Amino acid sequence: MNQVAFIGLGAMGLPMASNLLAARFPVAGFDMNPQALAALRQAGGRACDSARDAAAGADALVLMVVNAAQAEQVLFEDGALEALADEAVVVLMATCPSAVVTRLAERVRRAGRQLVDAPVSGGVVGARAGTLSIMTAAPAAIFERIAPVLRAMGDKVFHVGEEPGQGAVVKTVNQLLCGVHIAAVAEAFSLARKAGVDLQVLLEIMSGSAASSWMLKDRGPRMLRDDPEVTSAIDIFVKDLGIVLASGSDSRAALPLAAAAHQMFLATAGRGLGQADDSQVIQSYDLINGNRQA
Repeated sequence: MNQVAFIGLGAMGLPMASNLLAARFPVAGFDMNPQALAALRQAGGRACDSARDAAAGADALVLMVVNAAQAEQVLFEDGALEALADEAVVVLMATCPSAVVTRLAERVRRAGRQLVDAPVSGGVVGARAGTLSIMTAAPAAIFERIAPVLRAMGDKVFHVGEEPGQGAVVKTVNQLLCGVHIAAVAEAFSLARKAGVDLQVLLEIMSGSAASSWMLKDRGPRMLRDDPEVTSAIDIFVKDLGIVLASGSDSRAALPLAAAAHQMFLATAGRGLGQADDSQVIQSYDLINGNRQA
């Protein structure tokens, strides 16, 4: 790849772009946040004034945006797609509904480029360390072409299928499990708090028991703090569990646990905590259970 364009230099996007630079890929980036552009420039990348400018002549365009609507904005309304080199690859790394990804891929194909469906898991920690899981769906030849770029950002790169949209399905399942696990930990901790159990002791016990999980060990300590560092916001799970439930509706699949978890994240966001760390869904459980005042 002679030039990689990167759109979306947020909490995950900036370290991902920095890892591409560390792997000696030339990166031109754009974000609405001037501080993010300054950080990219400091890391050795080229900060651009627009998405179209960043994409001009690039062989690959990485989209680490919030949702499908932003991806469409960048590609079509902001002119990034038509600015790319002929036969360039668009790498969509946002969490999006699979049907939307399929439609996007067709629009990109009609413009003479290819879309790689490549959502990620691993959060800010994985983005910084270059240890993201990347769930890629694209024709085999396109996957092999873009794989070096992906491996600069994640050490667990999977080719889950040939059709864009299949990666989105895998990410949807991932988010269902993540959201339910976080909600389950919050519910369990709130029960223990109601009974007067020391949550620090509980966390130590549960982390070494059959009840342990990655989410317990990662989110559990943050649930014990009132204002932890935000590595994944409540609003992300409002969005992602919404995608999960829409996928279930489309497939006529009952997802009662996901629906209950979604309501708790939604209630937390509704109380003004949408940008708080997702571990703080425990506050809604504590309110219901009388462990804290509104």
